[in-house]
Amino acid sequence: MEIKDATYLISNPSVDKCPKADRPEFAFIGRSNVGKSSLINMLCNKKNLAKTSATPGKTQLINHFEIVSVNNKSSKTSKWYLVDLPGYGYAVTSKKNRKSWGKMIEDYIRKRENLISLFVLIDSRHEPQQLDIDFINQLGEWQIPFAIVFTKADKNKPGKTVRQVQEFSDAVKKYWSVLPPIFVSSALNKQGRAELLSYIEQAAGFN
Repeated sequence: MEIKDATYLISNPSVDKCPKADRPEFAFIGRSNVGKSSLINMLCNKKNLAKTSATPGKTQLINHFEIVSVNNKSSKTSKWYLVDLPGYGYAVTSKKNRKSWGKMIEDYIRKRENLISLFVLIDSRHEPQQLDIDFINQLGEWQIPFAIVFTKADKNKPGKTVRQVQEFSDAVKKYWSVLPPIFVSSALNKQGRAELLSYIEQAAGFN
């Protein structure tokens, strides 16, 4: 699958204001400053599609992007939504805002009926963080389909990335009998792009 067009559509403060749920949807979430916007831009091959910032917590709304993709074998065109969600964890904002973000994120994840899969982004440079594991366990309780994407792999030596992924997987295995799909990515050298697009294509049935 290849993305032929990616366009910013709309930003909303609540799930009930999101676009009509009439096509497959894939959402991206992670701790603040995990490299979410850079990954989205890399996947869509569009440098400034999602806004990147050095300041954690800049994404504060549910951001929808309209995607047009083509199956490389059948040449079939498909339309779907990509969603950039606010980060969880640390952000330079008030407790009141963080609480409202939490409700907004939960409502979206649990109520958005066309959500095919949620991509949970993990910074590959760091040791396993309990906040990430707690969030993943919450998704399990809610029975939400998701995949894990390790970001910023280019900032590590290859051996370190492998170790970090293994350590995180081992930490998750304490709670899960079967691990979700796991991807390793780099927005700089486009590592993981083909694998992620293939996963989206199969999950949405774009054959």
